[in-house]
Amino acid sequence: MKYFRCLVSLIMVLALALVFIACGKPPKAEQEAAKAAMDAAIAAGADKYAVTAMDAATKIYDAAETQVKNRKYEEAKKTYADAKAAFEKAPSGVEEGKKVARAEATAALKDLGASWKDLRASAKKVEKKMKDQKEDWEADIKTFDEGLKAGKDMIASDPAGAKEKVTELKDIIERWDATFKELAATPAPPEEKKENKGKK
Repeated sequence: MKYFRCLVSLIMVLALALVFIACGKPPKAEQEAAKAAMDAAIAAGADKYAVTAMDAATKIYDAAETQVKNRKYEEAKKTYADAKAAFEKAPSGVEEGKKVARAEATAALKDLGASWKDLRASAKKVEKKMKDQKEDWEADIKTFDEGLKAGKDMIASDPAGAKEKVTELKDIIERWDATFKELAATPAPPEEKKENKGKK
């Protein structure tokens, strides 16, 4: 009889424990609040101009997501609250980040302008060897000039976009620089050699 009572007590304790575990729910409200704070930080530009703060907040949020997957709901509740606080703090660094991005974009675009001037001088030197590339070169002159102007116009309102434009324009310079070096290293076409001999 005593054994039976102990068994019944044990079963009841186990049943209560199972009910308690089953009743534990993911912290949906805290998750949604953290997600809303993340979206607000992105809308404020923190993902572009306060990258370090956003990365730190995102790591906290990801930790909370992992805790939910592992059914550690109480821990996740606190971690989501920490993530929300971190996302809410991130936009405070946006203005400083924009200032830095503006300075970097301005300097980079100035350097690009000088590199472009040098590149066009290199193009003049190999002009006679450029028959196959002439059309592409002329198209890229237009693309570069328009891109340089667009980059300068973007500095005030979208310095991150201006920095992306710098990368695009650098690619054009690097591609043509390699092409012009290759053309400079190749011998002149046979017709040019004959003309040069006739001049002597």
